Amino acid sequence: MTKTVKAAIYQAAPVPLCIDYGLARLIEQVGDAIDIGAELVAFGETFLGGYPLWLDEAPGAAIWDHKGTQALHSIILDQALRKNDPRLAPLQALVDASGIIVCVGGHERVRSTITNTQYIFRPHLPPVLHRKLVPTHGERMIWGRGDGSTLEVHEADWGNLGQLICWEHWMPLVRAAMHHEGEAVHVASWPTVREVHLVASRHYAFEGRCFVLAAGTIQDRSELIEGLERVGGDVDARALIMGMPEGQLQFGGSAIIGPDGIIIAEAMEGPDLLVADLDLSAISRGLASLDTDGHYSRPDVFELRIDRRARTGVANAIDGLAPRTRRKSDKSAE
Repeated sequence: MTKTVKAAIYQAAPVPLCIDYGLARLIEQVGDAIDIGAELVAFGETFLGGYPLWLDEAPGAAIWDHKGTQALHSIILDQALRKNDPRLAPLQALVDASGIIVCVGGHERVRSTITNTQYIFRPHLPPVLHRKLVPTHGERMIWGRGDGSTLEVHEADWGNLGQLICWEHWMPLVRAAMHHEGEAVHVASWPTVREVHLVASRHYAFEGRCFVLAAGTIQDRSELIEGLERVGGDVDARALIMGMPEGQLQFGGSAIIGPDGIIIAEAMEGPDLLVADLDLSAISRGLASLDTDGHYSRPDVFELRIDRRARTGVANAIDGLAPRTRRKSDKSAE
C-alpha cells in the first residue's frame, strides 16, 4: 500500500538576533503550512536568530577583541533558546493541536556557550535536538561543538525523520551513523543552498535512500539592522554590520529531493513555500540496488562506534569509580 507524506520547506527571511519576535513570525509561518495540509515543514539553518553573516561578510570581524563582534555575541547569548524554554510553549501547542512536525534551527545556550541547534517539534512529545558537531571555519568564533548525544531521529508513524546541519553532510561517519537509523525523510538545513550544497543533499538522498528536504534561507543586510534595533541596538554592532555588502546576502535555493537523488521541487532566490507529496514506497524500490547500511556494507571489514554520551566537561564522582588520590593534606585514621 502506498504511503505518502505531504512535506514542505518554508523558505523565508529569519528575524535576525531577536528570537522572541522570530518565534512569533515562525508560528504564523507554521500556520501557513498547516493551511495547505503539510504534515511536515522545515526551515533553514539557525532560522531562530538568523545566521551570523558578519563572520563571513564583515571585514575585521575576526580581529581579536573586535567590539562589534563581541556585542553581537553578547546579544545572541542573551537571546538564545535554553533548555525547557517557556518561549517555545506556543509553538509546541500549535504542533500538538495540528499534528504537524516542525524542523527548525536556532541558537541555543548551553551553560555559557552558544550552539547551533536543530529542533524537531513533534506532537505531544518533547523536541528532538541536534547540535552541530563541528562549526565550519569562522563559525567556531560563535558556536561550540555538539556531541554524540544528539544524533537521534524522530520515529513518526510513517517512518524515521532525521536532521543534520550544513557541512555535516560532508562528514562521512556522521552520514553513516544517520543512515544506520533508517531515515525515511532527512532535513538538511543550510543558510543558502548553493550548487555544491545541493550536490551534497542529492548525494545524501541517493546514498541514504531517503527523501531530503534541503532547506535554505534568504537574508538582506537591512534586515540585520532591523533585528539589531529590535533588541535595543548597539553602536559597535551596527558599525560592523554596515561594513558588510549592501543588499541580499542569503539566497534560498531550497529543494525537495527523492531517494534516487532527483529533485522533486526547487525554489528560487525569493520567499517560497515549497510543497511535495513524498511517495515513501520509492524508498523500498531503491533499496533493491543500494542499502549502504545493509547489503551494500561490509561490517566484517569496517566498524563504526558512536559515543552517544553527553559531554559536559565535568564528571561527578559516582559509585564504582576508583577513589581519588589522597592529598597530603587529607586527614584520616590509618
